[in-house]
Amino acid sequence: MSTISNTSYAIDFGTSNTVITRWNIATQQPETLNLSGLSLQLGQNPPLIPSLVYVEDAAQGKVIVGQAVRDRGFDLSNEPRFFRSFKRGIGTDIQGFLPELDGTSVSFEQVGQWFLNQLLAKLEPSPEKTIESLILSVPVDSFEAYRHWLSGVSQSLPVQQVRMLDEPTAAALGYGLVDGETMLVIDFGGGTLDLSLVKLNQSPQTGSKPLGFILKWGKKSLGESSAQKVKIARVLAKVGQNLGGSDIDNWLVDYFVQKQGLTKSPLTTRLAERLKIQLSEKQSAQEVYFNDQTFESYELNLDRDDFENILREYQFFDTLDDMMERLLQQGRRNGIEVSDIDAVLLVGGTVKIPAVQSWVRQYFDSDKIRCEKPFEAIAHGALGLSQGIEVKDFLYHSYGIRYWDRRNKCHNWHSIIKAGQPYPMDNPVELVLGASAQSQPSIELIVGELGAQTGSTEVYFDGDRLITRQLDSGKTAVQPLNDRDGARSIAQLTPPGNPGSDRIKLQFQVDSERSLRITVEDLLTHEILLQNQSVAQLS
Repeated sequence: MSTISNTSYAIDFGTSNTVITRWNIATQQPETLNLSGLSLQLGQNPPLIPSLVYVEDAAQGKVIVGQAVRDRGFDLSNEPRFFRSFKRGIGTDIQGFLPELDGTSVSFEQVGQWFLNQLLAKLEPSPEKTIESLILSVPVDSFEAYRHWLSGVSQSLPVQQVRMLDEPTAAALGYGLVDGETMLVIDFGGGTLDLSLVKLNQSPQTGSKPLGFILKWGKKSLGESSAQKVKIARVLAKVGQNLGGSDIDNWLVDYFVQKQGLTKSPLTTRLAERLKIQLSEKQSAQEVYFNDQTFESYELNLDRDDFENILREYQFFDTLDDMMERLLQQGRRNGIEVSDIDAVLLVGGTVKIPAVQSWVRQYFDSDKIRCEKPFEAIAHGALGLSQGIEVKDFLYHSYGIRYWDRRNKCHNWHSIIKAGQPYPMDNPVELVLGASAQSQPSIELIVGELGAQTGSTEVYFDGDRLITRQLDSGKTAVQPLNDRDGARSIAQLTPPGNPGSDRIKLQFQVDSERSLRITVEDLLTHEILLQNQSVAQLS
């Protein structure tokens, strides 16, 4: 009989690399899996799976993923069949070209689903066993569209129960929170930077069911029937942004294009990434570039001083300072000062850059900073959801309803639920509305997810590179959640409504699974038109 139970897995799906862990019931510890053909070899510790996809046949969904893409040299080609950093494009409005392969239009959502399906295919246990529990980690600053995609993908996965957890929260659990300690998690991977303050408390309740964000129900997962006290990870503050190691790789490529006249290509991007990794261990780095078309060769040399100057040119440290200040402001509103932070946990490949670690030491003493599990902490911690850890979280974005702004003659948004609201909500938010036209037969309501008011994120192609850029427009970035036929109408008015008086009362509530629920009362007839109905799934 095997000592490993094929029941509980966690996947940290990253922009550059992906980590898969499994709960070992014999050791009562998580273990990182090395999947043959998918994971990096050559003694890589921990084993990482490059987040790469090469499409052999789009019509049949035949793809190559992970290290196998590099082993066959597909990552060095300019073919439209090769995809990297595709996680950044999932759920976003891409500006640029997406290929049509084998008569099929290929989206980043489809590429991401192919990738996850290939990973799960490697994990499928023997016919007499099933995967009971899968936990997927997500970035803090992911809009509902990404989570909605993940929810849809989970329904087709050969898994009984799928749950989702914010990456920084998972990282704190992975490093091993101590009861009562407050930890700052700096999660800096290939595509995103997330900062989060997390505190672990011991719950007096017994036999409590782990919450998380449930995407797909099945049988009970490990820990649900435990009589032990449930540990509750409380998220006190969090901020996130689309900034990561792949952006730095692109900056280095642009530097050598300008300095030495190199051509932008997957090969030069790969060399830039290698230089960056070398500089985490050495003061200077060198790579050789050979152009097989012109038969010219170049030596790429970079030292840490030049590297840091490139980072400053792109306001890299200014961006980090801004994010840290916003996080600490949130913490202060919750009574947490810098001196109250017990430990700083560094997660993701980008935290290995010495300049990033030096930046962290400007805010915190070295004895508080931990960086021994930069790649595994998230996946290891995510497994905690299946081992009796309950997560108490809050909404990262605000949510509002759309209205017509007569003064500016355009649609605008009225906030109804503020960012930072814990869920499930204890008390509903009430709103009273009237008709806007004579003999109005119904009232429509469009709910939107409101992003940061300092700007928005633009995702576009620069040649073969997928770029994200922050736009300082001063406008609120909004993603409508129910702006589609059949979803906007919330109340039929009988008799029809007329302007000049209040007609319906709305009550908004967020439940434990982040579902926005609405109750609608007709103030004229005193009828309940909708009773606690779900209208949108929130992030």
